[in-house]
Amino acid sequence: MDFSIARQRFYQEIRQTNPEISLARAALYIAQEEYPDLVVETYLDRLDQIAVEIAEKLPASRYPLRVIQTINQYLYEELKFSSNLEQYYDPRNSYLNQVLDRRLGIPITLSLVYLEVANRLGFPMVGIGMPGHFLIRPVIDDMEVFVDPFHQGEVLFAEDCQNRLSEIFGRSVELRPEFLAAVSPQQFLARMLGNLKAIYLSKSDAPKALAAIERILLLFPNAISERRDRGLLYYQMGRWTEARLDLEAYLAQSPTAKDAIAIRSMLRQMQQKGSEF
Repeated sequence: MDFSIARQRFYQEIRQTNPEISLARAALYIAQEEYPDLVVETYLDRLDQIAVEIAEKLPASRYPLRVIQTINQYLYEELKFSSNLEQYYDPRNSYLNQVLDRRLGIPITLSLVYLEVANRLGFPMVGIGMPGHFLIRPVIDDMEVFVDPFHQGEVLFAEDCQNRLSEIFGRSVELRPEFLAAVSPQQFLARMLGNLKAIYLSKSDAPKALAAIERILLLFPNAISERRDRGLLYYQMGRWTEARLDLEAYLAQSPTAKDAIAIRSMLRQMQQKGSEF
């Protein structure tokens, strides 16, 4: 498959109203650019089947904590889903097809599997984009609990989230209300793509980092820092016409940014080197 078809399908998915966006489908379209032979319906069917098998094990009284316990038992004890601590920055951890095949992932992709299965069980959940970590939360009135799919579906309360945050940063961190706010489908997908962007930048893989940024910009066209980063990648790749457009747009919107002087210098260098623009 031409990766542009996957990009078009991703764009069509995210253009829907939020309740209609399928996170799993959108995530699989992200993966389809890396794995052109990926059949999206195969992995959606797998999520359906996992939900069917868990539904057969649910107790008659569907108390929230018992539902969570049943999901945990099946995902982590029977299917052996686990966190990939040894190779945390392996890009496969950020592709839903690979997470389902290997049963290994990072917080956001394990959260995606858990959330999608729970939603199929009629137990809706939302993503919680806590700094440095990712959780999910059941949509339940008068009950605020969080689930950490990276730690075997551990149930957390707000105080536990505070402790986890401090563990992650190695110091006491104030738990602000926005840290436990639900994220939109666009924010969820942008965070997945942000992980891929960071991984590919660390590997000096400019084309794949660029692909991640381009899809973030489909989600958030006004994300000026992403526009800057795309311009910098274009510059590295010798695509100076496109680099100039992005970097000039960045300066126009953020003329006093900390890196504005460096960006202006880069633009002057391109002009002095007699680029095609």
